[in-house]
Amino acid sequence: MEFCELLESKKKFVIAKQLLRSGTSIGANSFEAQNPYSKKDFVNKIKIAAKELEETKYWLYLCKHSQSYPFNENLETQIIEI
Repeated sequence: MEFCELLESKKKFVIAKQLLRSGTSIGANSFEAQNPYSKKDFVNKIKIAAKELEETKYWLYLCKHSQSYPFNENLETQIIEI
């Protein structure tokens, strides 16, 4: 969230918003999966979290490869670990 605030302070609003949404969705869906209605519900929540993880990687990739955007290597490392 702090990185998204940094992006916003640099007026990179679109990427900041997308990164915040996808990044927080990973955790939200993972937490929801801890109390599923069924095995199918659990699998669905984990799959959604995995898709959000890939989207988050994409937004970080754009930041990493753009000269006018900041980048945080620690976030990249954390995403790879997840």
